[in-house]
Amino acid sequence: MKIHEKYITRCIEIAKNGLGTTAPNPMVGSVIVYKEQIIGEGFTSAYGGPHAEVNAIASVADKTLLHKATLYVTLEPCSHFGKTPPCSDLIIKHGIPHVVIGTMDSHSKVSGKGIDKLKAAGCKVTLGVMEAACKEHHKRFFTFHSKKRPYIILKWAETQDGFIAPKTRKEQKPVWITNPYSRQLVHKWRAEEQAILVGTKTVLEDNPGLTVRDWTGKHPVRVVLDRALKLPKHFQIFNNEAETLIISEKEIDFSNQVAKQLADYLHQKDIQSIIVEGGRETLQTFINENLWDEARVFIGNTSFKQGVKAPHISGKIISETIIDTDVLKIHTNEN
Repeated sequence: MKIHEKYITRCIEIAKNGLGTTAPNPMVGSVIVYKEQIIGEGFTSAYGGPHAEVNAIASVADKTLLHKATLYVTLEPCSHFGKTPPCSDLIIKHGIPHVVIGTMDSHSKVSGKGIDKLKAAGCKVTLGVMEAACKEHHKRFFTFHSKKRPYIILKWAETQDGFIAPKTRKEQKPVWITNPYSRQLVHKWRAEEQAILVGTKTVLEDNPGLTVRDWTGKHPVRVVLDRALKLPKHFQIFNNEAETLIISEKEIDFSNQVAKQLADYLHQKDIQSIIVEGGRETLQTFINENLWDEARVFIGNTSFKQGVKAPHISGKIISETIIDTDVLKIHTNEN
């Protein structure tokens, strides 16, 4: 089993090359091993492109080795026709005798059907290798299909004395709490998720672009709460750099369970993951309704003495990282 874990670990590593590009498909990684040597590997292409198993098989120089090799994959191979043909059919076609799978696919179109098809063709299937790690890796995909909502990440920065914004500001632009390294990390995160959400007040006060300026990658869909459609069209969120989704009273009822309605609406839009970067009111709405999976909280090396208090959150702190003068705490929701 230890040798299997080694190769599934590699699958997870290479799968991350697809961060932010594969949704609504899962971000899968696959390696092919012959006599304890990796002879092929692949990860899921951008949505509409080949899946990880297809790319791994294509990368094998000597295809005659496939009928004696083992294919490792983080998630059960698909068995249905979508944008691409079933991966299980391709594995069978090439006569790969052994498939090692991290975890089953919870999607109703797959969920055991890929495994059944492989077994029916005489393929040996080993299931559940590093299952917890693979489920964690596929958390966006699993949350979307099991909870019928996006994977929700809350993010904010607060001062040493617990404020998220100053009492007053002189200009219509952000008042930075964190250092440039932390801000660059936030742009990396934006490139990894499908969407980013802010409220009306954040747009009016900061005029943010909400794009990936300090990193490479795809811009997230900008989701903006604008209840009365009062935001001026000259603001950056209306430029052509990225898609913008405005949510007003036409889409949801702002008087009750706003976070729940937003989660339902975004699920209908096929958005699998979102970073909530709004102000205190927007963030606290998600916290109060217990609709969040992670909270990424920066504590900057500055103080405001007075201002807007940071949101109050509970949950398990799973990591605490020093980034130059800042501290980053990652909370997870265990409820």
